[in-house]
Amino acid sequence: MKFRKTFLFSAVIVLFEMGYVKAGTWTILDMPGARETEARSIDGSNIVGSYGDDSGWHSFFYNGSTWTTLDMPGASKTWASGIDGSNIVGGYGDASGNDHGFLYDGSTWTALDAPGASKTFVYDIDGSNIVGSYNDASGTHGFLYDGSTWTTLDTPGASGTQVFGIDASNIVGWYNDASGTHGFLYDGSTWTTLDAPGATWTGAFGIDGSNVVGHYIDLPGNGQPGFLYDGSNWTTLDMPGAVITDAFDIDGSNIVGRYWDESFYEHGFLYTIPEPASLLLLAFGAIVVRRKR
Repeated sequence: MKFRKTFLFSAVIVLFEMGYVKAGTWTILDMPGARETEARSIDGSNIVGSYGDDSGWHSFFYNGSTWTTLDMPGASKTWASGIDGSNIVGGYGDASGNDHGFLYDGSTWTALDAPGASKTFVYDIDGSNIVGSYNDASGTHGFLYDGSTWTTLDTPGASGTQVFGIDASNIVGWYNDASGTHGFLYDGSTWTTLDAPGATWTGAFGIDGSNVVGHYIDLPGNGQPGFLYDGSNWTTLDMPGAVITDAFDIDGSNIVGRYWDESFYEHGFLYTIPEPASLLLLAFGAIVVRRKR
């Protein structure tokens, strides 16, 4: 079993077709004793995700210094995917191999199953609102659950919809149609497609204000990079030395996710955007200084 210490190093992210260069700081997040680690959500200094060891898959809570394992009682596996304050959401597998969502408030575990669903996947929480996806006989659907009412979210014209992130009234995810897989932003009334420039596949996973993170696939052999989209500019996020980078959530200037190294070991990461951010617009050869909120 390999153990890799958390460490910091600086890197420059180079964005070719998508627009500009940005310098930032990457922190590798490896749960001590784990074979694999993925960071899924961040709120302030608190991060949740999941890790795999010899006994299976478990959730974790990391506050910047201490790692805490979170296992749903009686579950065969547990994975955390969203955090807001003291509330954590995610999923678990039961003894029969069925998948369910959960809400954990620090003391009580509550199972979450969308009505009529064969499988329920819970991904994020903001206040009393929880989002995710479920499977039934007709396919895959997104949902919004406010603690009492389950609302199905199906992208118009899509063959399947998955919802991954929520911030206030804004929801992000991806959908499938005849042309492929696309990210989306839904504000409660309008669905907006999010396709990274030059991408053949785009998935949006996290949102904070006007900033959306996720990952995309472009030309064969280029790997699978993450992205940050601020409503007008697309920034590629490539963990140095990684073959795949998946950005899952953002809170202020901090982004969390996972990456695979050249040996295909999976690690979590925390990427911190510098304040203020210096942007080099390659397309125009000009330097622009942009202040993050």
